[in-house]
Amino acid sequence: MNLTVTASLAFPVFVQGLALSFGLIVAIGAQNAFVLRQGLRREHVGGVVLFCATADALLIAAGVMGMAQALGESPNLARALALAGSVFLAVYGWQALRRARQTHHLDAIEAGSSQTLGATVAQAAAFTLLNPHVYLDTVLLVGSIGAQQPNGLRAWFIAGASGASLAWFALLGFGARWLAPVFARPRAWQVLDGLIGLTMFVLSALLVRHALVGI
Repeated sequence: MNLTVTASLAFPVFVQGLALSFGLIVAIGAQNAFVLRQGLRREHVGGVVLFCATADALLIAAGVMGMAQALGESPNLARALALAGSVFLAVYGWQALRRARQTHHLDAIEAGSSQTLGATVAQAAAFTLLNPHVYLDTVLLVGSIGAQQPNGLRAWFIAGASGASLAWFALLGFGARWLAPVFARPRAWQVLDGLIGLTMFVLSALLVRHALVGI
């Protein structure tokens, strides 16, 4: 297979992983507020961003590789998970569109006493690893979708999904001074939720097609 064909196959898979992960991670929550707060305080931003992005990447890779083994042994399970994932994404997209009709914003407190790097990373670990939705999103949902990619393209899917996490956390942390006033405006979240909702519906449709092709 030549390089042009390889790139033409890899890029859509990379984008699918990127869009899926970005759609799931961009939401008002404790982890995002914590990263934004550290960025506003300019305190251990690099360590927090690196930890959150690395944790997501490891969970995504573990999910894809672990689910790949399970799905490889049962094609019917692969189709069932594809259909279940499409339903989940459709519901998630519908919820995002509903949020787009509401007014909400992300608050992050800049003031506060300084902490050591260890204490700050421990807080980041708690916000990341003690949240059950993290495992549902990264290991089960992203993992099951990524596992259905051809063997040679799974790494591209993982790279796209992990890249979305890294880009988002870096944007929140290092761009906090600029982003804080933007995310304090309800309109910004309404537009973002609208885009996320549409993206989730497109990914849901792709999963349905993937499941039906395998029947």
